Amino acid sequence: MTTTPAEQAAMRRALTLAATPGVPLGPNPRVGCVLLDAEGVEIAEGFHRGAGTPHAEVAALTEAGEAARGATAVVTLEPCNHTGRTGPCVEALIAAGVRRVVFAQRDPNPEAAGGAAALTAAGIEVEAGVMEPVARGINRAWTFAVENERPFVTWKFATTLDGRSAAADGTSRWISGADARRDTHTLRAECDVLLVGTGTVLIDDPQLTVRDEVDEPVEHQPLRVVMGERDVPADSRIFDAPGEAKHLVTRDPANALRQLRDQGRVHVWLEGGPTLAAAFLKAGLVDEIYAYVAPTFLGAGLNAVGDLGITTVTDQLRWHLKRASVIGTGADATVRLTLHPSKEGI
Repeated sequence: MTTTPAEQAAMRRALTLAATPGVPLGPNPRVGCVLLDAEGVEIAEGFHRGAGTPHAEVAALTEAGEAARGATAVVTLEPCNHTGRTGPCVEALIAAGVRRVVFAQRDPNPEAAGGAAALTAAGIEVEAGVMEPVARGINRAWTFAVENERPFVTWKFATTLDGRSAAADGTSRWISGADARRDTHTLRAECDVLLVGTGTVLIDDPQLTVRDEVDEPVEHQPLRVVMGERDVPADSRIFDAPGEAKHLVTRDPANALRQLRDQGRVHVWLEGGPTLAAAFLKAGLVDEIYAYVAPTFLGAGLNAVGDLGITTVTDQLRWHLKRASVIGTGADATVRLTLHPSKEGI
């Protein structure tokens, strides 16, 4: 079987629906669905709007009503075959009488997988893997978390040209320019956890929120987490800002990620100081780096990362540059380097 031009166009639309801005982040993947009639004309569409809401297929089937009978469902993720907060999409598609299902990414979740086989057993044509790399990209953190049983970790730091993240007196605001800080908030919003160490909270007392272009907190805030064994004052600003915050009393990165995964979290934005960054790097638990390099020198002060136990240049941790972007202009310009630990990345 092969896909028709109408099905390919429908998949592109479904992928756009899956990436709809403003959907609250959560433990579920982003999914879009488009229903086509026998002539390849769109009759309905839907997308998943967050945990506890109807899945994309059910939203589209509800919109289509009886017109779904004999239709083709084009969906970005293999229809689920289990009951969670909502029922199995496989059963909904079978009950609606669809004739054919075209999907992009196979479901890596063993609890929800098996949808394609169940649809085939019910006599429904199934085409898998259509534009799968694009679908995986939309759900890159969720896919990684399911396949690796831990959240995806993005480490962000700002540094001077001589590798300093703070001056000798401890001050660090602001190394990067205003445009780079706005860029950081845009990228922060793609994560469902913002993580720092107790040292950062005790020294900087950050709000650790995602803010918009006018510096106001956005509606849907990631979980703010401070990890470490030192006590954190109850009046720290991390606990006052909108949204939820918590203290994980552990110094072990693997333990912290395990606790966060158990809570359904899939993407951690690591923004702690050099000690916490070094702990995650040494544990091999950083999957992506955003390094903001400002055209400045300090000459002394905190390094961007702590001691990694490396004593010779042949043991250096080498990362692969995926992208370099200049953000801002003039003396306010900052270079953002996007790095992955392997050539392939994710």
